[in-house]
Amino acid sequence: MIKTMIQHAKKHPGLIPQFFFTTVGLTGAILYLIRLAKGPHVTLWDRKNNPEPWNKLDPTYQYKFVAIQTDYKNLKKEGPDF
Repeated sequence: MIKTMIQHAKKHPGLIPQFFFTTVGLTGAILYLIRLAKGPHVTLWDRKNNPEPWNKLDPTYQYKFVAIQTDYKNLKKEGPDF
């Protein structure tokens, strides 16, 4: 695969930045996923020693939920009035 990338880059030098940024993006994504897997609270990849990781969190742990406050009085109706 790398050999074909080098051959394409020799024929079309405009592809070199695309190959570079794609490689950098994939490397960053992989490193980020590895960092997430080693989280302090829940280890998702250790299924033998921790099959249900949510049971080991203490009751005071604050979960991250999304709360969107909307004023329902100002919303437009999408249907006709009957």
